[in-house]
Amino acid sequence: MKTSERVANLALAGLTLAPLVMKVDPNLNVILTACLTVYVGCYRSVKPTPPSETMSNEHAMRFPLVGSAMLLSLFLLFKFLSKDLVNAVLTCYFFVLGIVALSATLLPAIKRFLPKNWNDNPIVWRMPYFQSVEVEFTKSQVVAAIPGTFFCAWYASQKHWLANNVLGLAFCIQGIEMLSLGSFKTGAILLAGLFVYDIFWVFFTPVMVSVAKSFDAPIKLLFPTSDPVRPYSMLGLGDIVIPGIFVGLALRFDVSRGKDNRYFNSAFFGYTFGLALTIVVMNWFQAAQPALLYIVPAVLGSVALHCIWNGEVKQLLAFDESKTSEESSRSSCKEGETSNEDESKSNKKE
Repeated sequence: MKTSERVANLALAGLTLAPLVMKVDPNLNVILTACLTVYVGCYRSVKPTPPSETMSNEHAMRFPLVGSAMLLSLFLLFKFLSKDLVNAVLTCYFFVLGIVALSATLLPAIKRFLPKNWNDNPIVWRMPYFQSVEVEFTKSQVVAAIPGTFFCAWYASQKHWLANNVLGLAFCIQGIEMLSLGSFKTGAILLAGLFVYDIFWVFFTPVMVSVAKSFDAPIKLLFPTSDPVRPYSMLGLGDIVIPGIFVGLALRFDVSRGKDNRYFNSAFFGYTFGLALTIVVMNWFQAAQPALLYIVPAVLGSVALHCIWNGEVKQLLAFDESKTSEESSRSSCKEGETSNEDESKSNKKE
């Protein structure tokens, strides 16, 4: 882990806890927390092996439609069923999901202090009477799940904003780390589709705002304010994860070419600028704003202008992580075959 990554992790942790002991401007808190989360998630997404599964153009096109169906379903559930009942079911779901996300987020920091065999030797647990259902885990993952269980239990019982934010940040970091767009073309299709999705559901219907206010689960970050009428400023996790996976793709593109963070810097700048513009417009009009309305053009525009200026449009559009994954798997197979041949030759000589 680089020094900048450690600093970003410590800064994110400090900023999350800061409202407990001091007054923090919620607008500044929104921008810094979101940007630090994207930064941490992007660097965690850089791994020795490319992602095994990436999003296709077809998936990117369908994503806004699937998201719309889920959003409308939640709106109808809250309208026709008891709000407390729906939130109770969602709390149980996010309790389990939160433990998994938070333990995965903490695991890299915890495993360094544990014995090597705790990290490497997996344990396989099979469900009684259903032997086909099995779960594989390590002792390190069990240790990392302890604080995750504590925060999930705290959130389920108290619904405290800090527990909500800790779980929300874990979801964001894991989403940016694990999800791959595959190519910049797919990323542009996804962001463009969600750009329209966000505008439609916020400006033309009451659905998005209604669900956000009714949905009592860690799908948004809460930033305490001094206003009793509006005690919290909110930022949806999608406004962090969706642009974040595109920014992460730009970072991995730079790493694949052995270059400095050229396109990562431009994409990250675009995200910061778009988010800051969202806050300015929201305070100017005193109304909720679809953050992707400002973030998507800023991120795509920054990367597009940068690659046009450098004359690298073809290289950027040709980048495909799924092909990189296939090539790396083929090369590893060839290396394995070569090593086996060498061993067999040496055995014959002996």
